[in-house]
Amino acid sequence: PPTTMKKYGLQVTLTASKGNGDALAQIMLEAAQLISTAKGCCVYIISQEKDNRHSVVVTEVWDNQEDHDNSLKIEGVGALISRAMPLLGQPPRKGSELEVLGGLGIS
Repeated sequence: PPTTMKKYGLQVTLTASKGNGDALAQIMLEAAQLISTAKGCCVYIISQEKDNRHSVVVTEVWDNQEDHDNSLKIEGVGALISRAMPLLGQPPRKGSELEVLGGLGIS
């Protein structure tokens, strides 16, 4: 078994309504910038599926779940969520929670 300290990971795919994928991705990039200095944030990556610009994938790694949960309280995060919600083509679903064991870029 791995001997590294386990971290909390989350991967969520957000689906934008038709024509709003790029706008949703831009808002999520703003969120990444805002959260980049949050306590415990190791990785916060925004991606789009190459063949489906409506899907925006958010991949996060945190020291622990508490740090992730606290990041949602950072000033400005609520406003970004409010801007993103109308762009969604379907309600956001709970993402995949991950137990991050290690790898490149994870200390």
